[in-house]
Amino acid sequence: MKKSANLLIFGYILLLLVSSCAAKKNRYAETNKVHTQHVEEAAETIKKPLPPPQLPPPATSPSPEVFVADAEGKRSDLDWVGTVNFDMRRPSYVIIHHTAQESLEQTVRTFTLEHAQVSAHYVIGRDGRTVQMLNDYLRAWHAGASRWGKVTDMNSQSIGIELDNNGREPFTNVQINSLLRLLDTLKTNYRIPKENFIGHSDIAPTRKQDPSVHFPWKTLADHGFGLWYENPLPNPPADFNPFMALQIIGYDTRNINAAIVAFKRHYIQSDISPELTPFDRRVLYSIYLQQN
Repeated sequence: MKKSANLLIFGYILLLLVSSCAAKKNRYAETNKVHTQHVEEAAETIKKPLPPPQLPPPATSPSPEVFVADAEGKRSDLDWVGTVNFDMRRPSYVIIHHTAQESLEQTVRTFTLEHAQVSAHYVIGRDGRTVQMLNDYLRAWHAGASRWGKVTDMNSQSIGIELDNNGREPFTNVQINSLLRLLDTLKTNYRIPKENFIGHSDIAPTRKQDPSVHFPWKTLADHGFGLWYENPLPNPPADFNPFMALQIIGYDTRNINAAIVAFKRHYIQSDISPELTPFDRRVLYSIYLQQN
């Protein structure tokens, strides 16, 4: 009798474990279906030729010299001939974020909600677990309104990586090690220049503070991802223009104070006031020299 009871209890526990694993496995089954549907729709769009030629609207001028807009903005004089020389667009930047949330699962959940209107290609947990959420060639919604140099649509040219961190704490070693492995893969696959590994606050200085002053940019630079200043620091010449240097590096200087704070959040970290000290100017000059 006791043996039967034990078997019953064991069977019940086994059933709970199986159910728990199944629930965990299928938690995002529905959103994965939606993701697959979106990918298939995007693939179909890529395969379609231009819309077939349309006749212009009836009330057009008979004179060929007068421009008349085609119906619905579609050209009426184009044929389709597919070139054989093309490939996928390659991402040329990596933008690093912190999630400002409390767990990897919370962030993954956020990125599966349509009303959130935000996403990233990868999310890395405090324990080093890495979740890929989008193919590298597709455009994630992580950068928002941003600018770097002459690029004003960073989402179209970059890969977004979110690190599970609330912005008030150091990043774990195992998390940074996972990040370094991922960055090595991305840099190798897409030939991304080392200076194109930057942070969200670099490209959106008036809006964002991630990945915070706790992020180990020097560690990344030591491994070939991003820039860091030289040691010993060079002395800038008397005519050195720090505002022009910030612009040449890539910062949006329309709000110069925000640009200075973003620069110092990345390279100084111990002080993020909007004033450049003599030390800050030397650091800025060092980074500027590496851009030329």
